[in-house]
Amino acid sequence: MSYLDNGSIRLGVDLNLGGSITYLANAGDRINIINNHDWGRQIQMSFYSGPVPFTPGGKQPSKTWAGLGWNPIQSGDYAGNRSRIVEYRNDGKSIYVKCVPMQWPLDNEPGECTFESWIKLEENVVKVRSRIKNHRTDTTQYSGRGQELPAVYTNGPWYRLFSYTGNRPFTNDKLSRFTKTWTNLQDADGSPWEHWTATENWAALINEDDWGLGVFKPDVYSFTGGFFGTPGKGGSKDGPTGYISPVQQEILDHNIGYEYEYMLIMGKLDEIRRYAYEHSKQKTPPDYCFEKDRQHWVYRNTADSGWPIRGELNISIDKDDPQLIGPVGFWQARDIPKIYIRAACNTQDTRARLFWRTNSQHGFAKQRSISFEIRPDGQYHTYEIDLSSSPYYKGAITGLRLDPVAVGHKGEYIKIKSITCRNQPN
Repeated sequence: MSYLDNGSIRLGVDLNLGGSITYLANAGDRINIINNHDWGRQIQMSFYSGPVPFTPGGKQPSKTWAGLGWNPIQSGDYAGNRSRIVEYRNDGKSIYVKCVPMQWPLDNEPGECTFESWIKLEENVVKVRSRIKNHRTDTTQYSGRGQELPAVYTNGPWYRLFSYTGNRPFTNDKLSRFTKTWTNLQDADGSPWEHWTATENWAALINEDDWGLGVFKPDVYSFTGGFFGTPGKGGSKDGPTGYISPVQQEILDHNIGYEYEYMLIMGKLDEIRRYAYEHSKQKTPPDYCFEKDRQHWVYRNTADSGWPIRGELNISIDKDDPQLIGPVGFWQARDIPKIYIRAACNTQDTRARLFWRTNSQHGFAKQRSISFEIRPDGQYHTYEIDLSSSPYYKGAITGLRLDPVAVGHKGEYIKIKSITCRNQPN
Protein backbone atom coordinates (compact mmCIF):
# COMPACT_ATOMS: atom_id res chain seq x y z
CA MET A 1 0.00 0.00 0.00
CA SER A 2 1.00 3.61 -0.55
CA TYR A 3 -0.79 6.50 1.22
CA LEU A 4 -1.46 10.21 1.03
CA ASP A 5 -2.77 12.05 4.09
CA ASN A 6 -3.38 15.81 4.20
CA GLY A 7 -4.96 15.88 7.67
CA SER A 8 -8.44 16.01 6.18
CA ILE A 9 -8.62 12.77 4.19
CA ARG A 10 -6.43 9.69 3.90
CA LEU A 11 -6.09 7.78 0.61
CA GLY A 12 -4.35 4.51 -0.18
CA VAL A 13 -3.52 2.78 -3.45
CA ASP A 14 -2.67 -0.93 -3.58
CA LEU A 15 0.58 -1.55 -5.43
CA ASN A 16 -0.40 -5.21 -5.75
CA LEU A 17 -3.61 -4.21 -7.60
CA GLY A 18 -2.33 -1.92 -10.33
CA GLY A 19 -2.44 1.13 -8.09
CA SER A 20 -6.23 1.14 -7.74
CA ILE A 21 -7.62 3.26 -4.91
CA THR A 22 -8.54 0.71 -2.26
CA TYR A 23 -8.65 2.97 0.79
CA LEU A 24 -10.34 6.33 1.33
CA ALA A 25 -11.28 7.66 4.75
CA ASN A 26 -11.72 10.71 6.90
CA ALA A 27 -8.24 11.29 8.36
CA GLY A 28 -9.74 11.48 11.83
CA ASP A 29 -11.64 8.20 12.12
CA ARG A 30 -9.84 6.32 9.30
CA ILE A 31 -12.94 4.25 8.47
CA ASN A 32 -12.44 2.98 4.91
CA ILE A 33 -15.45 3.58 2.65
CA ILE A 34 -14.09 1.73 -0.42
CA ASN A 35 -15.20 -1.82 -1.22
CA ASN A 36 -12.62 -4.52 -2.02
CA HIS A 37 -14.75 -7.67 -2.17
CA ASP A 38 -13.07 -8.72 -5.44
CA TRP A 39 -10.77 -7.17 -8.05
CA GLY A 40 -13.75 -5.69 -9.93
CA ARG A 41 -14.53 -3.23 -7.12
CA GLN A 42 -12.25 -0.46 -5.71
CA ILE A 43 -11.97 2.92 -7.47
CA GLN A 44 -10.31 2.05 -10.71
CA MET A 45 -9.89 2.50 -14.44
CA SER A 46 -12.02 0.28 -16.67
CA PHE A 47 -12.39 0.37 -20.46
CA TYR A 48 -14.46 -1.43 -23.09
CA SER A 49 -14.17 -2.24 -26.78
CA GLY A 50 -14.63 -5.14 -29.19
CA PRO A 51 -14.71 -7.88 -30.08
CA VAL A 52 -17.49 -9.43 -28.00
CA PRO A 53 -16.62 -12.00 -26.81
CA PHE A 54 -12.89 -11.32 -26.62
CA THR A 55 -11.02 -14.59 -27.26
CA PRO A 56 -7.30 -13.84 -27.75
CA GLY A 57 -5.50 -16.85 -29.18
CA GLY A 58 -8.66 -18.90 -28.72
CA LYS A 59 -8.72 -18.40 -24.94
CA GLN A 60 -12.31 -18.42 -23.72
CA PRO A 61 -13.69 -15.87 -21.24
CA SER A 62 -15.76 -16.64 -18.20
CA LYS A 63 -19.34 -17.35 -19.26
CA THR A 64 -20.54 -14.84 -16.68
CA TRP A 65 -18.46 -12.01 -18.14
CA ALA A 66 -18.15 -12.96 -21.83
CA GLY A 67 -20.63 -10.27 -22.85
CA LEU A 68 -18.23 -7.54 -21.71
CA GLY A 69 -15.82 -8.23 -24.57
CA TRP A 70 -12.46 -6.45 -24.42
CA ASN A 71 -12.36 -5.09 -20.85
CA PRO A 72 -8.98 -4.30 -19.25
CA ILE A 73 -9.30 -3.08 -15.67
CA GLN A 74 -6.77 -1.67 -13.23
CA SER A 75 -6.95 -4.13 -10.33
CA GLY A 76 -6.95 -7.61 -11.86
CA ASP A 77 -9.21 -10.24 -13.41
CA TYR A 78 -12.25 -12.23 -12.29
CA ALA A 79 -10.03 -15.23 -11.46
CA GLY A 80 -7.92 -13.26 -8.96
CA ASN A 81 -4.85 -12.54 -11.10
CA ARG A 82 -3.49 -9.09 -10.28
CA SER A 83 -2.39 -6.28 -12.56
CA ARG A 84 1.31 -5.47 -12.55
CA ILE A 85 2.83 -2.12 -11.54
CA VAL A 86 5.65 -1.01 -13.86
CA GLU A 87 6.30 2.46 -12.41
CA TYR A 88 5.42 4.20 -9.16
CA ARG A 89 6.20 7.43 -7.26
CA ASN A 90 4.93 8.99 -4.03
CA ASP A 91 6.48 12.32 -2.96
CA GLY A 92 4.12 12.79 -0.03
CA LYS A 93 1.92 15.22 -1.97
CA SER A 94 0.98 13.14 -5.01
CA ILE A 95 1.07 9.56 -6.27
CA TYR A 96 1.87 8.36 -9.78
CA VAL A 97 1.27 4.76 -10.83
CA LYS A 98 1.61 2.96 -14.13
CA CYS A 99 0.46 -0.61 -14.64
CA VAL A 100 -0.26 -3.33 -17.16
CA PRO A 101 -3.95 -4.10 -16.54
CA MET A 102 -5.69 -7.45 -16.74
CA GLN A 103 -8.62 -8.43 -18.95
CA TRP A 104 -11.41 -8.85 -16.40
CA PRO A 105 -13.40 -11.58 -18.24
CA LEU A 106 -10.33 -13.80 -18.86
CA ASP A 107 -8.07 -15.87 -16.62
CA ASN A 108 -4.57 -14.34 -16.53
CA GLU A 109 -4.68 -12.30 -19.76
CA PRO A 110 -2.76 -9.00 -19.52
CA GLY A 111 -4.10 -6.13 -21.60
CA GLU A 112 -2.22 -4.88 -24.63
CA CYS A 113 -2.13 -1.43 -23.04
CA THR A 114 -0.89 0.52 -20.05
CA PHE A 115 -2.82 2.50 -17.44
CA GLU A 116 -1.47 5.59 -15.68
CA SER A 117 -2.88 7.61 -12.77
CA TRP A 118 -1.82 10.86 -11.12
CA ILE A 119 -3.46 11.43 -7.70
CA LYS A 120 -3.35 14.40 -5.32
CA LEU A 121 -5.36 15.67 -2.36
CA GLU A 122 -6.80 19.16 -1.84
CA GLU A 123 -8.62 19.57 1.49
CA ASN A 124 -11.52 17.06 1.33
CA VAL A 125 -11.14 16.38 -2.42
CA VAL A 126 -9.17 13.78 -4.37
CA LYS A 127 -8.13 14.93 -7.86
CA VAL A 128 -7.23 12.19 -10.33
CA ARG A 129 -5.94 12.22 -13.89
CA SER A 130 -5.96 8.85 -15.68
CA ARG A 131 -4.66 7.66 -19.05
CA ILE A 132 -4.79 4.54 -21.18
CA LYS A 133 -2.28 3.88 -23.96
CA ASN A 134 -3.26 1.10 -26.34
CA HIS A 135 -0.87 -1.05 -28.35
CA ARG A 136 -3.25 -3.75 -29.57
CA THR A 137 -2.24 -6.15 -32.32
CA ASP A 138 -5.88 -6.19 -33.50
CA THR A 139 -6.19 -2.97 -35.53
CA THR A 140 -9.95 -3.20 -36.14
CA GLN A 141 -11.90 -0.03 -35.34
CA TYR A 142 -14.67 -1.31 -33.08
CA SER A 143 -17.82 0.65 -32.30
CA GLY A 144 -17.73 3.14 -29.47
CA ARG A 145 -18.82 1.89 -26.07
CA GLY A 146 -19.53 3.41 -22.67
CA GLN A 147 -16.34 3.90 -20.65
CA GLU A 148 -16.33 4.00 -16.85
CA LEU A 149 -14.55 7.24 -15.94
CA PRO A 150 -13.90 5.80 -13.34
CA ALA A 151 -15.68 2.88 -11.62
CA VAL A 152 -16.34 3.69 -7.94
CA TYR A 153 -17.49 1.13 -5.33
CA THR A 154 -18.33 1.98 -1.72
CA ASN A 155 -19.02 -0.20 1.31
CA GLY A 156 -22.56 -1.12 2.42
CA PRO A 157 -23.25 1.77 4.83
CA TRP A 158 -22.88 4.24 1.93
CA TYR A 159 -25.99 3.14 0.05
CA ARG A 160 -28.11 6.28 -0.39
CA LEU A 161 -27.53 7.38 -3.99
CA PHE A 162 -28.32 10.98 -4.99
CA SER A 163 -27.85 13.13 -8.08
CA TYR A 164 -29.63 15.91 -9.95
CA THR A 165 -31.48 15.06 -13.18
CA GLY A 166 -33.74 18.06 -13.75
CA ASN A 167 -33.84 20.90 -16.27
CA ARG A 168 -32.78 23.64 -13.83
CA PRO A 169 -29.22 22.71 -12.86
CA PHE A 170 -27.20 24.84 -10.44
CA THR A 171 -30.32 26.36 -8.87
CA ASN A 172 -30.50 24.09 -5.76
CA ASP A 173 -33.51 22.36 -7.29
CA LYS A 174 -34.69 19.11 -5.70
CA LEU A 175 -32.34 16.13 -5.97
CA SER A 176 -33.24 12.66 -7.24
CA ARG A 177 -32.64 9.57 -5.15
CA PHE A 178 -32.00 6.22 -6.86
CA THR A 179 -33.13 3.22 -4.84
CA LYS A 180 -32.66 0.20 -7.11
CA THR A 181 -30.90 -2.72 -5.42
CA TRP A 182 -30.15 -6.23 -6.65
CA THR A 183 -28.58 -9.47 -5.46
CA ASN A 184 -28.38 -11.54 -8.67
CA LEU A 185 -28.58 -10.74 -12.36
CA GLN A 186 -31.63 -12.94 -12.91
CA ASP A 187 -33.72 -10.72 -10.63
CA ALA A 188 -32.28 -7.39 -11.79
CA ASP A 189 -35.10 -6.57 -14.27
CA GLY A 190 -32.86 -5.57 -17.17
CA SER A 191 -29.69 -3.73 -16.29
CA PRO A 192 -28.68 -4.23 -12.65
CA TRP A 193 -27.78 -0.53 -12.46
CA GLU A 194 -29.74 2.65 -12.99
CA HIS A 195 -28.81 5.12 -15.73
CA TRP A 196 -29.55 8.84 -15.73
CA THR A 197 -28.55 12.23 -17.11
CA ALA A 198 -26.77 14.07 -14.31
CA THR A 199 -27.30 17.66 -15.38
CA GLU A 200 -25.02 18.93 -12.60
CA ASN A 201 -22.30 16.36 -13.49
CA TRP A 202 -22.08 14.64 -10.09
CA ALA A 203 -23.54 11.85 -7.98
CA ALA A 204 -23.00 10.80 -4.36
CA LEU A 205 -23.32 7.73 -2.16
CA ILE A 206 -23.98 8.75 1.44
CA ASN A 207 -24.75 7.03 4.72
CA GLU A 208 -27.71 7.63 7.06
CA ASP A 209 -25.94 10.71 8.45
CA ASP A 210 -25.87 12.30 4.95
CA TRP A 211 -22.08 11.89 4.81
CA GLY A 212 -20.17 10.06 2.11
CA LEU A 213 -18.49 10.22 -1.26
CA GLY A 214 -19.30 12.36 -4.28
CA VAL A 215 -18.03 11.70 -7.81
CA PHE A 216 -17.71 14.84 -9.94
CA LYS A 217 -16.89 14.78 -13.68
CA PRO A 218 -17.54 18.28 -15.04
CA ASP A 219 -17.76 17.35 -18.73
CA VAL A 220 -19.86 14.18 -18.41
CA TYR A 221 -23.66 14.05 -18.12
CA SER A 222 -24.31 10.31 -18.41
CA PHE A 223 -24.04 8.48 -15.09
CA THR A 224 -24.82 4.98 -13.90
CA GLY A 225 -25.04 3.53 -10.41
CA GLY A 226 -26.98 1.60 -7.81
CA PHE A 227 -26.52 -0.85 -4.98
CA PHE A 228 -25.77 -4.57 -4.77
CA GLY A 229 -26.71 -6.63 -1.72
CA THR A 230 -28.29 -5.59 1.57
CA PRO A 231 -28.07 -1.81 2.07
CA GLY A 232 -26.65 -0.30 5.25
CA LYS A 233 -24.19 -2.93 6.39
CA GLY A 234 -20.90 -4.55 5.44
CA GLY A 235 -17.20 -3.76 5.41
CA SER A 236 -14.50 -3.50 2.77
CA LYS A 237 -14.25 -7.27 2.12
CA ASP A 238 -18.00 -7.92 2.20
CA GLY A 239 -20.33 -8.26 -0.76
CA PRO A 240 -22.74 -5.31 -0.35
CA THR A 241 -21.59 -2.31 -2.36
CA GLY A 242 -22.71 0.99 -3.80
CA TYR A 243 -21.63 1.91 -7.32
CA ILE A 244 -21.23 5.15 -9.29
CA SER A 245 -19.64 5.77 -12.66
CA PRO A 246 -19.62 8.76 -14.99
CA VAL A 247 -19.93 7.15 -18.44
CA GLN A 248 -18.71 8.53 -21.77
CA GLN A 249 -19.16 6.78 -25.11
CA GLU A 250 -15.75 6.50 -26.81
CA ILE A 251 -14.05 4.69 -29.67
CA LEU A 252 -10.80 3.17 -28.36
CA ASP A 253 -8.51 2.62 -31.35
CA HIS A 254 -5.75 0.02 -31.27
CA ASN A 255 -3.13 2.78 -30.85
CA ILE A 256 -5.04 5.45 -28.94
CA GLY A 257 -3.87 7.53 -26.03
CA TYR A 258 -6.91 8.63 -24.04
CA GLU A 259 -7.05 10.46 -20.73
CA TYR A 260 -9.62 11.95 -18.39
CA GLU A 261 -9.89 13.69 -15.02
CA TYR A 262 -12.34 13.42 -12.16
CA MET A 263 -12.78 14.49 -8.56
CA LEU A 264 -13.86 12.59 -5.43
CA ILE A 265 -15.43 14.76 -2.72
CA MET A 266 -15.79 13.52 0.85
CA GLY A 267 -18.35 15.29 3.02
CA LYS A 268 -21.99 15.98 3.67
CA LEU A 269 -24.39 15.86 0.70
CA ASP A 270 -24.76 19.65 0.63
CA GLU A 271 -20.96 20.07 0.72
CA ILE A 272 -20.56 17.73 -2.23
CA ARG A 273 -23.15 19.63 -4.25
CA ARG A 274 -21.64 22.99 -3.32
CA TYR A 275 -18.20 21.87 -4.53
CA ALA A 276 -19.72 20.88 -7.89
CA TYR A 277 -21.39 24.29 -8.15
CA GLU A 278 -18.14 26.11 -7.41
CA HIS A 279 -16.08 24.10 -9.90
CA SER A 280 -18.49 23.39 -12.75
CA LYS A 281 -18.45 24.88 -16.23
CA GLN A 282 -22.27 25.09 -15.80
CA LYS A 283 -22.89 25.94 -19.48
CA THR A 284 -21.65 23.53 -22.16
CA PRO A 285 -23.08 24.55 -25.54
CA PRO A 286 -22.58 22.16 -28.49
CA ASP A 287 -19.21 23.17 -29.89
CA TYR A 288 -17.36 20.21 -31.38
CA CYS A 289 -14.17 20.98 -33.35
CA PHE A 290 -12.41 17.83 -34.53
CA GLU A 291 -8.85 19.12 -34.47
CA LYS A 292 -7.13 16.47 -32.35
CA ASP A 293 -9.85 14.03 -31.28
CA ARG A 294 -13.43 12.90 -31.91
CA GLN A 295 -14.90 15.12 -29.18
CA HIS A 296 -16.66 12.01 -27.80
CA TRP A 297 -18.61 11.31 -31.01
CA VAL A 298 -19.18 7.67 -31.95
CA TYR A 299 -20.55 5.92 -35.04
CA ARG A 300 -23.04 3.31 -36.15
CA ASN A 301 -22.75 1.57 -39.54
CA THR A 302 -19.60 3.47 -40.41
CA ALA A 303 -16.02 4.18 -39.31
CA ASP A 304 -13.39 6.86 -39.74
CA SER A 305 -9.77 6.72 -40.88
CA GLY A 306 -8.49 6.01 -37.38
CA TRP A 307 -6.26 7.51 -34.72
CA PRO A 308 -4.72 10.04 -34.57
CA ILE A 309 -7.28 12.64 -35.66
CA ARG A 310 -5.67 15.40 -37.73
CA GLY A 311 -7.97 18.39 -38.14
CA GLU A 312 -11.04 16.52 -39.37
CA LEU A 313 -13.08 13.35 -39.17
CA ASN A 314 -12.67 11.33 -42.36
CA ILE A 315 -15.65 8.97 -42.42
CA SER A 316 -16.37 6.28 -44.99
CA ILE A 317 -19.99 6.08 -46.23
CA ASP A 318 -20.09 2.59 -47.73
CA LYS A 319 -23.03 1.22 -45.70
CA ASP A 320 -26.67 2.19 -45.43
CA ASP A 321 -27.95 4.32 -42.55
CA PRO A 322 -24.61 5.68 -41.28
CA GLN A 323 -25.00 7.56 -38.01
CA LEU A 324 -22.68 9.96 -36.18
CA ILE A 325 -23.79 10.21 -32.55
CA GLY A 326 -22.67 13.06 -30.32
CA PRO A 327 -22.02 12.91 -26.57
CA VAL A 328 -24.70 13.46 -23.97
CA GLY A 329 -24.79 17.19 -23.21
CA PHE A 330 -27.19 19.77 -21.85
CA TRP A 331 -28.43 23.09 -23.22
CA GLN A 332 -31.69 24.98 -23.57
CA ALA A 333 -33.15 25.06 -27.07
CA ARG A 334 -33.84 28.79 -26.83
CA ASP A 335 -30.12 29.46 -26.28
CA ILE A 336 -28.91 27.47 -29.31
CA PRO A 337 -31.27 28.12 -32.26
CA LYS A 338 -28.85 27.02 -34.99
CA ILE A 339 -26.11 24.46 -35.63
CA TYR A 340 -23.33 24.94 -38.19
CA ILE A 341 -21.63 21.95 -39.79
CA ARG A 342 -18.37 22.38 -41.68
CA ALA A 343 -18.14 19.35 -43.97
CA ALA A 344 -16.98 18.03 -47.35
CA CYS A 345 -19.21 15.37 -48.90
CA ASN A 346 -18.54 12.90 -51.68
CA THR A 347 -21.86 11.06 -51.88
CA GLN A 348 -24.66 10.25 -54.28
CA ASP A 349 -27.32 11.36 -51.82
CA THR A 350 -27.83 15.10 -51.50
CA ARG A 351 -29.83 15.16 -48.26
CA ALA A 352 -28.53 14.80 -44.72
CA ARG A 353 -30.49 14.85 -41.47
CA LEU A 354 -29.68 16.28 -38.05
CA PHE A 355 -31.45 14.78 -35.01
CA TRP A 356 -31.66 15.95 -31.40
CA ARG A 357 -32.71 14.30 -28.16
CA THR A 358 -34.16 15.90 -25.05
CA ASN A 359 -33.95 15.36 -21.31
CA SER A 360 -37.44 13.85 -21.35
CA GLN A 361 -37.08 11.88 -24.62
CA HIS A 362 -33.68 10.20 -24.55
CA GLY A 363 -33.87 8.49 -27.93
CA PHE A 364 -33.63 9.95 -31.41
CA ALA A 365 -36.74 10.13 -33.61
CA LYS A 366 -37.50 11.53 -37.06
CA GLN A 367 -40.00 13.92 -35.53
CA ARG A 368 -37.11 15.57 -33.71
CA SER A 369 -34.91 16.12 -36.75
CA ILE A 370 -34.36 18.44 -39.70
CA SER A 371 -33.35 17.43 -43.22
CA PHE A 372 -30.95 19.68 -45.11
CA GLU A 373 -29.30 19.73 -48.51
CA ILE A 374 -25.62 18.90 -48.94
CA ARG A 375 -23.30 19.60 -51.88
CA PRO A 376 -21.63 16.30 -52.88
CA ASP A 377 -18.64 17.90 -54.63
CA GLY A 378 -15.93 16.86 -52.15
CA GLN A 379 -15.31 20.48 -51.15
CA TYR A 380 -15.75 22.02 -47.72
CA HIS A 381 -18.95 23.99 -47.13
CA THR A 382 -20.64 25.34 -44.01
CA TYR A 383 -24.20 24.10 -43.57
CA GLU A 384 -26.51 26.20 -41.40
CA ILE A 385 -29.31 24.18 -39.77
CA ASP A 386 -32.05 26.27 -38.15
CA LEU A 387 -33.24 23.96 -35.39
CA SER A 388 -35.60 26.62 -34.08
CA SER A 389 -37.70 26.22 -37.24
CA SER A 390 -38.99 22.91 -35.83
CA PRO A 391 -41.84 23.05 -33.28
CA TYR A 392 -40.27 20.01 -31.61
CA TYR A 393 -36.99 21.75 -30.85
CA LYS A 394 -37.76 23.05 -27.39
CA GLY A 395 -36.84 22.63 -23.74
CA ALA A 396 -33.68 20.91 -22.50
CA ILE A 397 -31.61 19.34 -25.30
CA THR A 398 -29.16 16.58 -24.45
CA GLY A 399 -27.44 15.62 -27.71
CA LEU A 400 -27.20 15.49 -31.49
CA ARG A 401 -27.00 12.84 -34.19
CA LEU A 402 -25.98 13.41 -37.80
CA ASP A 403 -27.06 11.02 -40.56
CA PRO A 404 -25.03 12.20 -43.58
CA VAL A 405 -26.99 10.04 -46.07
CA ALA A 406 -29.69 7.39 -46.03
CA VAL A 407 -27.94 5.05 -48.46
CA GLY A 408 -24.18 4.64 -48.71
CA HIS A 409 -22.04 3.40 -51.59
CA LYS A 410 -18.50 2.10 -51.89
CA GLY A 411 -15.92 4.86 -52.05
CA GLU A 412 -18.18 7.56 -50.63
CA TYR A 413 -17.08 9.68 -47.69
CA ILE A 414 -17.78 12.72 -45.57
CA LYS A 415 -15.11 14.85 -43.93
CA ILE A 416 -16.12 17.02 -40.97
CA LYS A 417 -14.13 19.78 -39.31
CA SER A 418 -16.75 20.97 -36.85
CA ILE A 419 -20.32 20.69 -35.60
CA THR A 420 -20.95 23.81 -33.56
CA CYS A 421 -23.36 26.49 -32.41
CA ARG A 422 -20.84 29.13 -33.53
CA ASN A 423 -21.00 30.51 -37.08
CA GLN A 424 -17.32 30.36 -37.93
CA PRO A 425 -15.79 32.00 -41.02
CA ASN A 426 -14.97 29.61 -43.84
